[in-house]
Amino acid sequence: METYLFDFDNTLANSGEASVESVQKVFTDASKPVPTREMIFSEMGLPIETSFPMWANLDANDVQLQKMYAEFRDYYSSIEAQNTHLFPGIKEALQDLKDAGHQLYVVSSKSSAPLARNLDKLGIGQYFTDLIGSDLVENYKPAPEGILKLVDKYRLNKQQAVMIGDAIFDLQMGKRAGVKTAAAGWGAYDLHAIKAERPNYLLEQPAQLLDI
Repeated sequence: METYLFDFDNTLANSGEASVESVQKVFTDASKPVPTREMIFSEMGLPIETSFPMWANLDANDVQLQKMYAEFRDYYSSIEAQNTHLFPGIKEALQDLKDAGHQLYVVSSKSSAPLARNLDKLGIGQYFTDLIGSDLVENYKPAPEGILKLVDKYRLNKQQAVMIGDAIFDLQMGKRAGVKTAAAGWGAYDLHAIKAERPNYLLEQPAQLLDI
């Protein structure tokens, strides 16, 4: 592979607890049925603009959702530092990939500003040529738009590109974009589900990124 496209949450960094706590607080404050931990993890990888209307049973244009989005992002930013940590071996793998001349990108369901902030705080922002957050696409994962934007902008060879993610939505996005897919088994909540997507590569440790 020449190009490595990474999801962020639970692929590069273990951030699940921050998401669970933030979602549950927002739904409690909004007097809505609070999503369970299992529900939140099963939909992790989708942007809140997709999951919140479904969980809250609200129309996507409902003004209450806009308040919930804002509260989520504010609260998440206040707790992310103590609840977001790189998986063991990630930084070393990224350094080795860059040293080998590969191009690295991030395609995430986070908005681009907090995504960039997280990458920098974790000390890995310098490894990535560019990033695509949910605010930079019209069609969210598993639509392929995020990957295709990078392909067009940097003239990437899709045959030599791989999407790495912990969730089925990441793998579905990669397939629809026409790139290879690799399941990040170290961060996956439902290993059976990602195996069922038949990724090109099923990785157990970040060091295996160097072998594809």
